[in-house]
Amino acid sequence: MNILGISGYYHDSAAALIRDGVIVAAAQEERFSRKKGDEDFPAHAVRYCLDEAGLEIDDIAQIAFYDKPLLTFDRLLETHLAYAPRGFPSFVKSIPVWVKQKLLLQSALVREINALGRGKIKADRLRFTHHHHSHAASAFYPSPFDSAAVLIMDGVGEWATATLGHGNGADLTLDTEIRFPHSIGMLYSAFIYYLGFKVNDGEYKVMGLAPYGEPVYADRIFDRLIDLKEDGSFRLDMRYFNYCTGLTMTNDAFAEIFDGVPRRHPDAPLEQRDMDLARSVQAVTEEIVLRLARTLQRQTGEKRLVMAGGVALNCVANGRLLREGPFDDIWIQPAAGDAGGAIGAALSVTYADKTTRGPADGKAGAGGADGMQGTYLGPSYDDRSIAECLDIFGASYERLDGEGLSQTVAGLLADNKIVGWFQGRMEFGPRALGNRSILGDARSPAMQKMLNLKIKYRESFRPFAPAVLRDDVAEYFDLETDSPYMLIVAGVREDRWRPVDTEDEARTGIDKLNVIRSDIPAVTHVDYSARVQTVTPESNPRFHSLLTAFKAATGCSILVNTSFKVRDEPIVCSPEDAYRCFMGTEMDALAIGNFLLRKTDQ
Repeated sequence: MNILGISGYYHDSAAALIRDGVIVAAAQEERFSRKKGDEDFPAHAVRYCLDEAGLEIDDIAQIAFYDKPLLTFDRLLETHLAYAPRGFPSFVKSIPVWVKQKLLLQSALVREINALGRGKIKADRLRFTHHHHSHAASAFYPSPFDSAAVLIMDGVGEWATATLGHGNGADLTLDTEIRFPHSIGMLYSAFIYYLGFKVNDGEYKVMGLAPYGEPVYADRIFDRLIDLKEDGSFRLDMRYFNYCTGLTMTNDAFAEIFDGVPRRHPDAPLEQRDMDLARSVQAVTEEIVLRLARTLQRQTGEKRLVMAGGVALNCVANGRLLREGPFDDIWIQPAAGDAGGAIGAALSVTYADKTTRGPADGKAGAGGADGMQGTYLGPSYDDRSIAECLDIFGASYERLDGEGLSQTVAGLLADNKIVGWFQGRMEFGPRALGNRSILGDARSPAMQKMLNLKIKYRESFRPFAPAVLRDDVAEYFDLETDSPYMLIVAGVREDRWRPVDTEDEARTGIDKLNVIRSDIPAVTHVDYSARVQTVTPESNPRFHSLLTAFKAATGCSILVNTSFKVRDEPIVCSPEDAYRCFMGTEMDALAIGNFLLRKTDQ
């Protein structure tokens, strides 16, 4: 049975195709439209999924949408009524959009799907799943576990903001929820906004900024903004937030809690106070996650946990949960945000009849690890199409097959060159995991700054992640488990640390960035942590081959791995995207399929 899953109309629109419980294809609309976080109907992504599966719309049994718009509209109306008349400007702005588009979403979906020119449907083939159930299905069904506790946390989905549940076989139940407006995701977003970053985009900036500060404001957050109970349940004091009644996340009363300082202007330089605020909200978030997880473990008795929702992308909290939490094993949906809801909606419909899990029992993925196939679910391009693209641009390139490409690129990396790495199927979700990546030498003291300023064109404080051979991970990090999706932060082993002199130890704020703290400085954050990706020959043979060749050349089995893109753009999808990004930055080389381009030859 073929099920098409769709998410969209809020942010990160996506499509996924499930055949008999196995994920055949999944992609985000932004990768095709080149509009970051694209919220429109995912027309390009749907076409891609159909093409990858060799299907037309007539071959699709049901089309699943990841949300119930009428329940969301109910929440919108009740919220505006509860806060009337303060919320009138927000009401006036949002209601016309709902009446014109989202309230009539069933008709809009039928119209958009039929406009693809791939066949016709009627409304009776559409299914709408609850937002958090879509997240839960995306977390449990592809996981390697037959039974597990389920924890979903995000901004809001219909009414729910955090949900606790349990999965067993084909059964998936959500038992307890925290409801809007009380939301861990909204709390974090409020600080993203207050710190001058963009909501639904600045999460990683706040997370990356946090280690430069101290949690000096955590007590104020607990005392004034949130009433957190021992079981992890909580209530926000809505007097300090504006997202229910206005067009911003916070208000003047929120600023008064933090010494009356207004919201930071996005272009203003970052100060120590901003770093302390980031560290404080991160510490509060981690405490909430830990308490919810402990409660969930007591309720279910499970030793294994699965997670999804935007908050599940907080890899620092995930690392603490793995080290300190009550669960022996954790699996996190790599596309934990709304994009992953497309997979979850389709899987939710697939298993609605309560049959056995069948081919999606966790053994369908690469290496038998899970059902996500390493997230390599997007388009791929053969050498012929790549060469045609390069020839159109008049590019100069050489062809290197198999081990020759790995060894040549490993040599370039060992020579401190920065290489774009474009191979196989594009990743699904926010992380580049070795198929649409920019790579560098983790041993280079200058690599982190060089990548941020000359390649990514982003803030200098942003950290980079290491990709490491799975067999060697314990030689570098305090981690002895798989971390294939770059969703766990672990400490760099102390025997890798470098001595820090008194003058460097006294540095504060962004000045900490320039201190060499380990023998892999490009991936060691200021708190001696790293967001680790483990690589196996089963999960990604070509990337594993490159890491192996780099180890043979240098004795080091780690590379800096960051997404193939520049600031404010989506990760590249096509050869054309890759070539344009390569030529528009100071990358030294591009390995695309079996072809190698050197910047000096262009």
